[in-house]
Amino acid sequence: MTTTVDVDYLVVGAGAMGMAFTDALVDHADVRVAIVDRRHAAGGHWLEAYPFVRLHQSSTFYGVASTLLGGGRIQTHGPEAGLHERAGQAKICAYYADAVDRMQGLGRVELFTGCEYVGDRTFVSRISGRRYAVPDHCRVVDAHYLAPDIPAETPPPFDVADGLRVVPAGDLPLVEEAPSRYVVVGSGKTATDAVIWLLGRGLEPDAITWVRPRDPWMLNRAKIQPDPEIYLGMVADMLGACADAPSLDELFLRLEDLGIMFRIDRSVTPTMAKAPTLGAWELELLRTVEHVVRLGHITSARPGRLELERGSIDLPHDAVVVHCAASGLKYPARIPIWQPETITLQPVRAGFPCFGAAVTGYVEATRSDDAVKNGLCAPSSYGNSLPDWAVMNVLGFRSAAAFNAEPDIRDWAHRVALNPARVPPEHGGSPALDQTLGRIGTSVGSALERLAVLAAS
Repeated sequence: MTTTVDVDYLVVGAGAMGMAFTDALVDHADVRVAIVDRRHAAGGHWLEAYPFVRLHQSSTFYGVASTLLGGGRIQTHGPEAGLHERAGQAKICAYYADAVDRMQGLGRVELFTGCEYVGDRTFVSRISGRRYAVPDHCRVVDAHYLAPDIPAETPPPFDVADGLRVVPAGDLPLVEEAPSRYVVVGSGKTATDAVIWLLGRGLEPDAITWVRPRDPWMLNRAKIQPDPEIYLGMVADMLGACADAPSLDELFLRLEDLGIMFRIDRSVTPTMAKAPTLGAWELELLRTVEHVVRLGHITSARPGRLELERGSIDLPHDAVVVHCAASGLKYPARIPIWQPETITLQPVRAGFPCFGAAVTGYVEATRSDDAVKNGLCAPSSYGNSLPDWAVMNVLGFRSAAAFNAEPDIRDWAHRVALNPARVPPEHGGSPALDQTLGRIGTSVGSALERLAVLAAS
């Protein structure tokens, strides 16, 4: 037996993008929405994330448009005093539970958890086996297209022999017997978080081996703050550096000199540019780890030895290998967001996926023609390599220019805290901000033209 759910939209995925889209949609259109997710609640991968995880950016930039995560609080103590709060796992999961309650309180949103979408407008409960279907007029919203993999749910991407202790990052607090060496595997945010967590609990840097297949460029967190003078000042500096950069490597070195980008080892030119934010205090800690292995990805691991693409290393037999190598960002092909039956959520600016999903929800609520919608919100992508980062910025700036050219979208976006580039209506303006906006206007055209050339080359 199949139960019909009478809704106008079926949103597949109750993670960050699905929630941000739905929140903006129902706040600006009188529609009914069903959200379906295979997990037990809203919040996506945060429900299974490692317990010491925190947002890499300000809480203000994350979540849904209607409700400010973190309340705009400033940290008052610790190494990031003066910067905006960054929520941890528990606070984020509670926030999404509250967001669901708010949406359901409207009487037009239903959440179906523990359910799998099986295609053909149908989803099935993983608990009871009950089948549900939505009407033909209902539009399916794919909020799972870019869903991340996390170590807790993804096996290590290499062969593991019996007898070797391999744990996902989230199980580090469960290690009961201290090994003589921890081997952290991965180059991204999860790996840096794991290293910092270990060092923060008294582990000596010499007790860590860090298998880093690629070195990453990371953004200085102090430059990515919800303050227009700070954030837009960073954008102005970045565009100025792009305008006449002879190469992408040279561009990133310029951004480093400007205090925008960090790299852990100044003797190595990074090739990875996913560009999460990093605190200066974290950078100092990461630089204390000197045993870094750059022999490519691990192919197999056994007690006492790791085999890698370009060599091998010996390990103590009691070593614990920390798996941080899941694909947290995905890079499928960019496709039109609006297609005849499906809306496929993707970034529509450089980074900040929650804001992009909220913009998409607002455009869906306020426009009727799919061609117009696609013109306003062309998909961008995430950074990976340096050329990918350049493409992300070119596409993201172009898309932002398109939707900001619409007065209602621009006005809405400046009222939404998720938007890092907003100038809030209550902001009184300043000569410094005027100068910054002038610099952006002067350099954006030549900067994007140069970035496109560098990406292609």
